[in-house]
Amino acid sequence: MPVIRTTPLAAKLRAALEWCGWDSSFRSGRAGRAGNQPGSSSTVKELQDYNRYRLSYGQFVGSAAAGFMIVFAAVYLIYHSFAVSCLLAAAGLAAPRLYKSSLLVRRKERLQLQFKEALYSLASSLAAGKSVENAFLATIDDLKLLYPDPNTELLVEFQIIKHRLDNAEPLEQALRSLAKRAHLDDITQFADVFAVCKRSGGDLVEVMKRTSQTIGEKLEVKQEISVLLAQKRFEARIMMVVPFAFLGFLSAFAPDYMKPLYGGAGYALLTIGLTVLAFCFWLIHRIMQIRV
Repeated sequence: MPVIRTTPLAAKLRAALEWCGWDSSFRSGRAGRAGNQPGSSSTVKELQDYNRYRLSYGQFVGSAAAGFMIVFAAVYLIYHSFAVSCLLAAAGLAAPRLYKSSLLVRRKERLQLQFKEALYSLASSLAAGKSVENAFLATIDDLKLLYPDPNTELLVEFQIIKHRLDNAEPLEQALRSLAKRAHLDDITQFADVFAVCKRSGGDLVEVMKRTSQTIGEKLEVKQEISVLLAQKRFEARIMMVVPFAFLGFLSAFAPDYMKPLYGGAGYALLTIGLTVLAFCFWLIHRIMQIRV
């Protein structure tokens, strides 16, 4: 077979695209998002890692185009230069990475909420006198009633647990596998406590109740914080848009007033202003990231 040589420039370009969220499966025509659906055929061979998210081709192209256009419009309002706007708008191609990060966080939040509902069902089944294994199997039916979508994350994970139990794999090992891939403290702690309780003969019903109660309280706190931050996020977005809208208004209705900025030291002032706005945007984003 002929050896395909990759030039250093092509390697750097590929690394940059992968950093932005590009996936090599796009070239072969496969759905890039297949790896995000645990029920798809791709995950039969490789179980889903919830610390990774693969954008589909449409998601990548759409978010990259939107990021490019937004940055281009913002820069053009400041510099009024098509060449400079096209050059700096390349930064907008990093939008798929930000979009992927947002989708990853949302998926983990869904998984945590679904796990809390599953614990309630498990506790009810155990209180009714069912064995631990049968309680997990009964939870699948309850999850199907709560989440009709067959690709619901935890529903598929419990079906994987069922498959492992059918193959005589210990339940503790299946839970540890889920905890390892989920990367959520609640699931990891539950798997550890469950393994200890089953080995030492602890009260599993009480463990389920306490764990579900703790996760429920944690989610309530997160929801309260989200409500408090929602208004601040909206205000922050307005604050970021206002300078560009103000520049566009002055450029359209008072061009003589803005003319000194487009020459000599004016470009330096515009560059400093744009840098400060970019730093403020990054700082606001960091402040809004509150973890519970």
